[in-house]
Amino acid sequence: MLRSTDPVDYQTVPRPVAAMAKAFPDGFHISRHHHQRDQLIWSVSGTMRVRTDEEAWLVPPDRAVWVPAYQDHAIDMRGEAAMRTLYVRPGAVGGLPDQPTVLEMSTLLRALILALVVEPVLYDEAGRGGAIAALILSEITVAPRLPLVLPMPRDARLQRVCAALLENPSSDLTLDGWSEQAGASARTLARLFEREVGLSFAAWRQRVRFHGALEALSDGGPIGVVARRFGYRSPSAFSAAFRKAMGVAPSAVARDDGQRRQFGA
Repeated sequence: MLRSTDPVDYQTVPRPVAAMAKAFPDGFHISRHHHQRDQLIWSVSGTMRVRTDEEAWLVPPDRAVWVPAYQDHAIDMRGEAAMRTLYVRPGAVGGLPDQPTVLEMSTLLRALILALVVEPVLYDEAGRGGAIAALILSEITVAPRLPLVLPMPRDARLQRVCAALLENPSSDLTLDGWSEQAGASARTLARLFEREVGLSFAAWRQRVRFHGALEALSDGGPIGVVARRFGYRSPSAFSAAFRKAMGVAPSAVARDDGQRRQFGA
């Protein structure tokens, strides 16, 4: 079987793990869709934003998103993306995630994915390809799950506000300023934020901005520089606010130069 760049061709491959390599230009949008298999979405270079109806994640090269089979999702590329996708047979091993989540990518898992991509699609399950696939499944089950999630609303009025903020996180518009665009009063919008995403407007906007900080940190930006860029006078104040909003410290998501050199980012 020749290696395809069409995800459909990997859904019924008689192997527990199928790997696809595909490049995308900056700004490319993959519209809402789903697959028959579980999916691990990772990019060697470039950053992706992955969205379901309920949540969104910003995914730099040292992170991946796990999307279970039949879960609708869309993907936007931020920078040229060299995507490497795994399609995993549901239930291939015990311990695979059953909900969409961000996974921390170990050096071993990255190397294994790159190795499987150059194996035949119908690799020898008793040979090198099968050993690589088995190790990949093992690494996925133990990969740390990271709470780098942005909850998304279902209400159409609030969706308009959230979509605009995702496009322009630096906007200083208040809820009064968003009222006309949303078609709802500031009071209604405030109520919707609490009900639909479980956060206040200010907290949700801060999390959007921290997604931008996450991207900058993953590109190798020093914490002090990133802190100042996002309006914090000290790295310690930025780190405390980032940890509270995102669930991890900035140092946990920063990429080092060795990783960038190794994986070509």
